[in-house]
Amino acid sequence: MSTEDPIALPPVDAQRTCMTCHFCIVGCGYTVYKWDANREGGRAPGQNALGVDFRSQVPSMGVTLTRAMTNTITTRDGERQRVLIVPDKSCEVNGGLSSTRGGKMASYLYSAEGLTKERLISPQLYAGSQWQDTSWDRALEVYARVLQLTLDRDSPRAVLFSAFDHGGAGGGFENTWGSGKLMFTAIQTPAVRIHNRPAYNSECHATRDMGIGELNNSYEDAQVADVLWSIGNNPYETQTNYFLNHWLPNLQGQTVDKKKAWFPGEAAAPARVIFVDPRRTNSVAIAEQVAPDRVLHLDIAPGTDVALFNGLFTHVIERGWIDQPFIDQHTRSFPEAAAANRLSLEECARITGVPVAKLKLAAEWSYAPKPGGHRPRTMHAYEKGIIWGNDNYLIQSALVNLVLATHNVGRRGTGVVRMGGHQEGYTRPPHPTGEKIYVDQEVIAGRGRMMTFWACNNFQTSNNAQRLREAVFERAQIVRAALSKLHGASPAEQAQAIYDATLRGGLFVTSINLYPTVLRDAAHLLLPAAQPGEMNLTSMNGERRLRLTEKFMDPPGQAKPDCLIAALIARRTRALYEQAGRADMVQRFSGFDWQTEEDAFNDGFRRAGRPGAPPIDSQGGSSGHLATYALLKAAGNNGVQLPIREVRDGRLVGTPMLYTDHRFDTADGKAVFKPSTWKGLSERIEAQRTKHRFWINNGRSNEVWQTAYHDQYNTFVRGRYPLAYIEINPGDAKDLGVQAGDVVEIFNDHGTTCAMAYPVADMKPGHTFMLFAQAKGIAGDLTSDWTDRNVVPYYKGAWASIRRVGGMADYRHITSFKRRSFDRVA
Repeated sequence: MSTEDPIALPPVDAQRTCMTCHFCIVGCGYTVYKWDANREGGRAPGQNALGVDFRSQVPSMGVTLTRAMTNTITTRDGERQRVLIVPDKSCEVNGGLSSTRGGKMASYLYSAEGLTKERLISPQLYAGSQWQDTSWDRALEVYARVLQLTLDRDSPRAVLFSAFDHGGAGGGFENTWGSGKLMFTAIQTPAVRIHNRPAYNSECHATRDMGIGELNNSYEDAQVADVLWSIGNNPYETQTNYFLNHWLPNLQGQTVDKKKAWFPGEAAAPARVIFVDPRRTNSVAIAEQVAPDRVLHLDIAPGTDVALFNGLFTHVIERGWIDQPFIDQHTRSFPEAAAANRLSLEECARITGVPVAKLKLAAEWSYAPKPGGHRPRTMHAYEKGIIWGNDNYLIQSALVNLVLATHNVGRRGTGVVRMGGHQEGYTRPPHPTGEKIYVDQEVIAGRGRMMTFWACNNFQTSNNAQRLREAVFERAQIVRAALSKLHGASPAEQAQAIYDATLRGGLFVTSINLYPTVLRDAAHLLLPAAQPGEMNLTSMNGERRLRLTEKFMDPPGQAKPDCLIAALIARRTRALYEQAGRADMVQRFSGFDWQTEEDAFNDGFRRAGRPGAPPIDSQGGSSGHLATYALLKAAGNNGVQLPIREVRDGRLVGTPMLYTDHRFDTADGKAVFKPSTWKGLSERIEAQRTKHRFWINNGRSNEVWQTAYHDQYNTFVRGRYPLAYIEINPGDAKDLGVQAGDVVEIFNDHGTTCAMAYPVADMKPGHTFMLFAQAKGIAGDLTSDWTDRNVVPYYKGAWASIRRVGGMADYRHITSFKRRSFDRVA
């Protein structure tokens, strides 16, 4: 701390609560301190709540403390309070490390003068050609009456939703249950999509069909693995402290003693890491700096992952590096998959572009017996590169076949796990039909009367996004025109006018969110939601670690938790049906008498558990009933790993790793091999590749979280990235007449978007990488409407042309184009 940039220290009696970072799936633990703004702790260790001696220089890494971790808030009764949110050193997830995302949580607390001043603080209704602040009563009356008209005169399928399926900032178990119970039990609509894909579906159908849930190990397993595979993910940028606190110590040899203790008799050495990614990411660069002789980068051609895994699968079978007893006793259909997926290394190399020598080395590192004959412990971590890749189902089948054959699941130090984006918080009633409806196509085709975007923004996070936006704008305008003609109308009259407009092709659009977002340009009703810290919220991270983030402040204005918004909608709709004498509908909309988010948690997670969770006994119990707010509060930032096995001495006891008993999630308990023959790219994708020069890869960066819903108001982030950037090979940039900071147009048959040019020496010719889901420059505009059999889109499969629009002197003046990555190791 400098005297020019002071940080107020919390006094020893400051209120202290636990908080899980609500951004990426890692879920680092933080401690929240709150106290009266007119007081301050002293510098002596006994005078501040941190217990740190600030009278002299604090040792390096002795404390993590920045201005972004502080804020001053004002309570509803006008009291000013200081808040400090710092990483928790006792948390097993992050060990006191702070990411650039979590380290800014305090700055994202609501303040009328701060960067969050754009928050929605009251319901807003579009009327008289403008937005009007309104009450919850009026907003709910309009929404519920349109809903009633639609259900009575059409069917539940005419009520469309796009909803979060996650924890953290987007919902937690409380809010997924609340929204899910409204959609699936009360309204009973099947027409629901997930925030980042156009149907209501999993991103891991194949692994589940094979009997393996996608989150099946602990972060600690990364510390004791012999080999770490990073497949289509960039862990430093997207799961920062998982990478820094668990992967790197293994790569640096800091966990060798732990391996010796855990696995006596096995050879123990620093880990090796294999990256499967078409580009050299920052994760690759950092690993190469730490251990250049233990890093292998398989820079495959776009969309060829199935061929990669099939080639390795065939090779390990031929070399005898499989666990035949495990295959015989605990799996099914191995011979069929081995025959269907047979692919020589030479053919694999031709398809993927990875030399045979690299393929052999990857197989040898990962699957050849260690000295002494022990089988290597190899962890396979994957994410959007294959989840949103060329046929999600086939890719995951091919990968899990390789993992099963080599028995790299259910043993400590192994696992075949998705790395994840956001945290998990899924608990909802069953989908009413099980049908995977492509909701975007419903909208585009003119079907549906109501569209509610719930804690998501598909104008930025959808495939074929430009066409979706065009359809929503066109149909929403019909309803806006009808509302503009009303003067002094009652909610009932407004609802009737809205419904009548939908008969002419209109679409009634509601957005429930923290901010207005770009959806405001098309919506008719905006409902303000709360974020973690403004409500009690539970979620689990990538190792199924369930924790409670405690409420420590009120939401701004009239904003409410999503679960309580769902309850208000249900209760108002029930009242309308009571007036109409419809006992059947009254029953459907009953059961929402929640007053707090804990009520929703008890009604949902404690009763229904987590769908898809493996049973812990022969009766298939979910164990959710064991979790209570009181026990989770006592568990603090370390929480409990699901499924919960028991409560012992007032503590929740969980499950560090799944499938250690070799009982998989199938009817007979045996894992299933799946044929997954390499078929190439689909004709529609291949057609774009032959027409356009550049492959447009896309993803996240460390500095900007998802849709930038907070960060677009952060002057530091906005100044660094005023527009979505596109990394491009310097030679390609020269051919196009493009310099760093120029604005380029990117276009193909599906859409057009813009980005800020960012030449990168490591980028291959013809390859690019664009920041995904940004408010300015939407990568999803370029992706097609093609999906796999489960309606999972191929976000990564976009080819396009690029042309220079013009130079932006301001961008070059305010933005650094310094290389983001380390140089290659000599």
